Amino acid sequence: MPEAVSDLVEKMREQREALLAEAEAFADDRASAVPSDGEGEAQWSVKQQLAHLAEMETNYRAWVEAALIADDPDVSAVRGDRVAVPLTAAQAHSVPELTAQLRAERAKTLRLIESMSPEQFDRTASQSMFGRLTVMQWLRSYYRHDRMHRDQMAGREPEYRPRFVGGREPDQRR
Repeated sequence: MPEAVSDLVEKMREQREALLAEAEAFADDRASAVPSDGEGEAQWSVKQQLAHLAEMETNYRAWVEAALIADDPDVSAVRGDRVAVPLTAAQAHSVPELTAQLRAERAKTLRLIESMSPEQFDRTASQSMFGRLTVMQWLRSYYRHDRMHRDQMAGREPEYRPRFVGGREPDQRR
């Protein structure tokens, strides 16, 4: 398992740095623009996507923490800590504020990973949108989610698409 954990952490760092570089290349006004041709999260501005990533970072981390405490919990109602700049306030903040928030949240997640024993990566939790996943699978979601939003920010069709239990992406702005 230690090799798998090293691989996980390396992918998390690589994808987050690539996403931050993509985001930081946007001028503030351009980062506020909302694509008219996207659907779901692809319809969000760069700023909204960055705030969403911070919120999901805390949610994924809370789901992992719940799985470390209880046996196969249902984490559907579990929410992570509130972030300083939520999705609903993203447009009023700068790209540097939003990327700093992402860096701070990722540092917390990496500290959690460092504190875990190899056996803990096999623990599970269930969530209504994603089903039952191991802690390792939840943690892999971080870098896949980053990659998807990086593609969206760049105007590319995302290589990765989450597999939602119901088959459709829920509207997370509601």
